[in-house]
Amino acid sequence: MALRNTTEHYGSLSIALHWLMALAIISLYFVGDYMVELTYYDKLYHTLPHLHKSIGVLVGLALVLRLAWLYSHPHPTKLATTPEWQHTLARLGHIGLYVLILALIISGYLISTAKGKGIEVFNWFEIPALLAENAERGEIAGKIHEYSATLLMLLVLVHAGAALLHHFYWKDNTLKRMLGRL
Repeated sequence: MALRNTTEHYGSLSIALHWLMALAIISLYFVGDYMVELTYYDKLYHTLPHLHKSIGVLVGLALVLRLAWLYSHPHPTKLATTPEWQHTLARLGHIGLYVLILALIISGYLISTAKGKGIEVFNWFEIPALLAENAERGEIAGKIHEYSATLLMLLVLVHAGAALLHHFYWKDNTLKRMLGRL
């Protein structure tokens, strides 16, 4: 399989970014949901937030790469058997996914830097806090993060459901394209 997309297939980079980001984002959701319940004396109290933030930063970098790749390479052509309204819904769904991921990245940054400290990424480097300490900003960002994460997971379920519907009910190549099996 080629690295680059063609008008018939997604390339291996597009496929890898899709599935790695999906795995990371779904994992981040469940880790985030679990870690907010931890108490100070729990073994994972410091470990999980550090991992959550570090992986979140990597997802942000992957999003930049994915969007750059998306807009600089061809897309597989629309399947002729799929009605135009489904193409429109798919396009809106993808925009929604990207907007919510971006909202999570920005709100996560604002939560993490609300105490005026940067984000340490796997002890490799630090992303500095660009704004002064502000607890209220952190609280607002926390609500945005929570609601965006829930909306994103609902949209992910719709996205996955649509792919399965295409595969099992309409029996077209939509899912096969993103699995690299064409």
